[in-house]
Amino acid sequence: MEFFCYHRDRPGSLTLRQELLEDHWSYMDRYAEELIARGPTLLGEDGIPTGSVHIVDLPDPAAARAFAFGEPGYQAGAYRDVMLRRWRNVLGRTMWEFPGGRSGGNHYLVLGLGAGQAADLSVPRDADELIAYGPLLSDDGDRWLGTAALVRAPDPATARAVLTQERYADIEVHNWEFGGRR
Repeated sequence: MEFFCYHRDRPGSLTLRQELLEDHWSYMDRYAEELIARGPTLLGEDGIPTGSVHIVDLPDPAAARAFAFGEPGYQAGAYRDVMLRRWRNVLGRTMWEFPGGRSGGNHYLVLGLGAGQAADLSVPRDADELIAYGPLLSDDGDRWLGTAALVRAPDPATARAVLTQERYADIEVHNWEFGGRR
């Protein structure tokens, strides 16, 4: 089962996050085989972290909760909240298999929060710039709750356009970069 996990930073937690970086990476190293995508969301040109995205393939919701809430930053209080949802890997690949590679262009997390009937369940027409893409689902996988995408795009408006705007209660666009050890 695939899961989308987004830890959102607590205001003022940058120093704590920096102190825990090696602990965070070591924790994620334990899940290297299960990770589909990972990386921080960032604020502005300074690249100040605002959160941490992990898309992971785990056996069940209990394992996903253990993953999300066992993360060292969460345990230390660096995050204000955690979004944990079932997810379906529509592209069938990891971020490391993205044909565009890690460098070049701007990267974004696009979160479409659902409202009503499911939307954007299949790969969009122009999928060349999609790093990861799939629906957010209820714990049992039966209800569509939105869509999460990692996208390479020239700007936030272009990244947002990967989703059908009128089908969502809200769409968030965050600067994002490929994560992990460099």
